Amino acid sequence: MTALPVITAMGGINAAGRSALHFGFQRLIFDALPEIQRQATLRALAQLTGRAEDAQLDGTLIRALPEEHRLHAAISGTSDIPVTLEMRNMDLPDPLPAGWQVTPIDKRRSRVTLPAGLGLNVPLDAPRRVSAAGQLPEGFDPSALYASRNHPRALQMAIFAISDTLGDLGIDWTAVASKVRPDQVAVYASNAMSQMDDNGLGGVMRFPPNGHRITSKQVPLGLGEMTADFLNAYVLHSVGTTGGMLGACATFLYNLEKGVQAIRSGKVRVAIVGTSEAPLVPEIMEGYRAMGALAEDQDLAALDNAGQADLRRACRPFSSNCGFTMAESAQFTILMDDALALELGADILGAVPDVFIHADGGKKSISAPGVGNYLTMGKAAALTRQLIGAQGLQRHSFVHAHGTGTPQNRVTESVILDRTAEAFGIQTWPVVGIKSYVGHSLGSAGGDQLAATLGSFSKGILPGIRTIDHIAEDVHRHHLDICLQHQQHDDLQASLINSKGFGGNNATAVALSASITESMLRQRHGAKAMTAWQQARETTLANKAHFQEHCLNETPKPVYRFNEGVMGDEHVTLTSRSVRLNGGTEMPFDDDPTLREFQLDRD
Repeated sequence: MTALPVITAMGGINAAGRSALHFGFQRLIFDALPEIQRQATLRALAQLTGRAEDAQLDGTLIRALPEEHRLHAAISGTSDIPVTLEMRNMDLPDPLPAGWQVTPIDKRRSRVTLPAGLGLNVPLDAPRRVSAAGQLPEGFDPSALYASRNHPRALQMAIFAISDTLGDLGIDWTAVASKVRPDQVAVYASNAMSQMDDNGLGGVMRFPPNGHRITSKQVPLGLGEMTADFLNAYVLHSVGTTGGMLGACATFLYNLEKGVQAIRSGKVRVAIVGTSEAPLVPEIMEGYRAMGALAEDQDLAALDNAGQADLRRACRPFSSNCGFTMAESAQFTILMDDALALELGADILGAVPDVFIHADGGKKSISAPGVGNYLTMGKAAALTRQLIGAQGLQRHSFVHAHGTGTPQNRVTESVILDRTAEAFGIQTWPVVGIKSYVGHSLGSAGGDQLAATLGSFSKGILPGIRTIDHIAEDVHRHHLDICLQHQQHDDLQASLINSKGFGGNNATAVALSASITESMLRQRHGAKAMTAWQQARETTLANKAHFQEHCLNETPKPVYRFNEGVMGDEHVTLTSRSVRLNGGTEMPFDDDPTLREFQLDRD
């Protein structure tokens, strides 16, 4: 019997703040909140940033990059005369290039004279053409919260984000681990760009030309799947299934699909899914700018016929626009099979019955959109109709659009959404686009959307695209209601979360609300099981209330268990039938019943 993947926790960090307990979502809909929730949102941000509560609104969402965030380029030239400079002895090349004259100054430094005619690179701070980005809240420094030991920023963010998720879970991780075999836990986490700052692969490429040495940590810490590795080694101490998918802007949904399928198949009972993306590196942003993807300052100003760009409104999905706005984000969710969620008394935030992924087929430009998103959206709409009925799809679902803010996206995505709505008899399908608030975090974008989806289910509010005042004429919207203002909805039952990534990486996830999920579980498990779950959940809700007080009143305390619980050969008990680690739960080597027809009788 197929298990239903139930969402039991959501956490993370992006330009809106922390995702747990819907704090980040509340920043998006701040104007629509009652006063008590507004104050809670500001207090939670203040604990993250160390800044006054009245400074939090200006220090969140899309805003201007710091002045020092610039591309450090170089001008090439040739010297007609010898050039003399001082160098550290440890930086001298061995052997010395021909013509170099070296005179020791002391034990550590030398004077070096280079011959005339050599090519020289003179550093130059290039003019900045893109000044807006979706940055973590101003003052928040994930590296200061634990012994980060030169970790790349994306890994620092991942440590905070998974800790935030565990707090939102409301159940001690050891209690979860004690209920399942170690090989029934999976971690699927990665990012689209790898770790490209100086502590990761960016330093590997940037250091030698700038006179710095590559360290032993930069290559391993720069690997794309290191997000999952860090969670396993330093937070969860998991030996279960691990890995991560890479799918450009759809990376989070690719990982989510892995978790959903692993739970539905029965291979695992708990799946931790996520991404951590930190692409606000000048060279990376210049690369995206060079391909014409980013909204440049002068083009933003031109949209408003203004002398200066309105950077707070840099991302304008489905309106007159000129490019997307880069962002950083780390988002994680914990999925459980429905039976385990009930047994543990987990707080059920929703469910993800499936995620659909399709490529575009033949292309002319690898970055151009194609037809694959028709397949993912159509299949997602059909599954939603199957699970909650045609009326549920038509009247109680909404779309979390990819909505990047580029001229190409506003046309290509809107036509797909509009045609899907028409095909399924939807008259006015609500469409939201939260990149207008938090920017485009590349691989983490689907996680930003899932966190906001759960927020909408909880609060009954769809966030409007407040950075625009009109819909562009070339947007297809005969059957779409593109939300410009916040909308109150009393019975949101499902969301289709859409991603259209570079290269033809299309993915659409179906997310079901908590109320719909509970109705499904009541139908499957019966009223008695649901009553028992509600009673067990009281402890979980009390723990979450305690975590909320922590968020409102204390500095974050990430979970980082470095050099704890390390196991070696002596901790392994191995037979031909099973393996046991450190005297724990036995993990049997069961025959695979699905391969029985191929089994050769050779005994």
